Amino acid sequence: MNSSAPVRPVVIGGFGAAGASLALALVRGGVEPGAITVFDANPDSDAAPDKPDARILALNAGSRRYLEALGAWERLADQAYPMRSIAISDTGLEETIRPRLLDMVPERMEPEEEGGPLAHLVALGRLNHVLRGLCREAGIEVLKGRYGGSVASTSAIDVRIGDETRRARLLIGADGARSAIRTMAGIPVHGWPYGQTAIVATIRHSLPHHGEGAQHFLPSGPFALLPLDEYRSSIVWSEKAEQAAGILAAGPAERKRAIEARAAGWRGEIVDVEAVSAHPLQLALARRFVAERIALVADAAHVVHPLAGQGLNLGFEDCAMLAELVVERLRAGLDPGAPDLLETYQARRRPAAVAMGYAMEGMNRLFSNDSGPLRVLRDAGVGFVNRMPGLKQRLMKAASGQTGLSPRLFRGEAL
Repeated sequence: MNSSAPVRPVVIGGFGAAGASLALALVRGGVEPGAITVFDANPDSDAAPDKPDARILALNAGSRRYLEALGAWERLADQAYPMRSIAISDTGLEETIRPRLLDMVPERMEPEEEGGPLAHLVALGRLNHVLRGLCREAGIEVLKGRYGGSVASTSAIDVRIGDETRRARLLIGADGARSAIRTMAGIPVHGWPYGQTAIVATIRHSLPHHGEGAQHFLPSGPFALLPLDEYRSSIVWSEKAEQAAGILAAGPAERKRAIEARAAGWRGEIVDVEAVSAHPLQLALARRFVAERIALVADAAHVVHPLAGQGLNLGFEDCAMLAELVVERLRAGLDPGAPDLLETYQARRRPAAVAMGYAMEGMNRLFSNDSGPLRVLRDAGVGFVNRMPGLKQRLMKAASGQTGLSPRLFRGEAL
């Protein structure tokens, strides 16, 4: 390695939503754009954001504030659909009537208040396109290349990117669930496959949704309807892997009938089904979020069940917290890759990811079965929550990224 090469504060592996937003957060905190390198094997993917895209993200209020601070929200707002409430049911698939067990409705409806929408639904392709465009406009260096390993020392880390090398104080792994940075750092992963596949699609329907989402807990897995424009919804449908394979192999008419059976008339007639894709589900938690001069964020650090839509919200919170710590360190003229900073980051973010991962695991196991006694117990518990408005509001506030432990950018504060 060339020890005379200039040393950058940060090199980020991964140019998806997490890596791109983290680079922008650092710039907003005063880091020179030219001092940051982001690299990715496919930095120009998702370059056509207007094509049909069923990969819809539910961004909570904290993530919205984060994107506002980065200058991204103003470019997303015209295609960000508010989910103002969500209804929850728990029935068997053959039951045509799906009674509401729980309605989650914020106290106030103004977006800037605590009682604003529960989430905004945004297409992943558009989000990536906006964040990547802002990075390039800011002058952040973006390299195309695969991660080839790194060598850390007491003062820097040399990062191989294809045929090039960049020297930095800190390498950030934002390179997804199959993170090469995590693997080459020797960080093990704890978790297991769920034996479920998430089928995602966009549907057109005959009845308006009025900003309401729905979550049907069915024996084979949860089925969610998430509002887009008034007569379109995104579906996130968790199905046993064997059944999902059959549904995906079937023709469009049969898939439409399967969706209608699960939607149970809550959106009227299903008029059309667009942009179907499928994703195997797993729980994966990195045993450590840090190594020598390395920090992991988002899917490189944790993958949780999508039933509460918290995956990218957790990832954005990682990015906001790490950016906050790095900016504070750089302003003081100190090393952003020092062991104490990395341990602070891990202590603030890993417990939250573990708690969310196991909470989603518990909910999935509790509801994804056809046990009569378990249904009685879980329905009684959900009914108790429904009768306690204060408890419901606290749960919604926590899910929105509005806690005292949230990073500044999630609370709407500047770095």
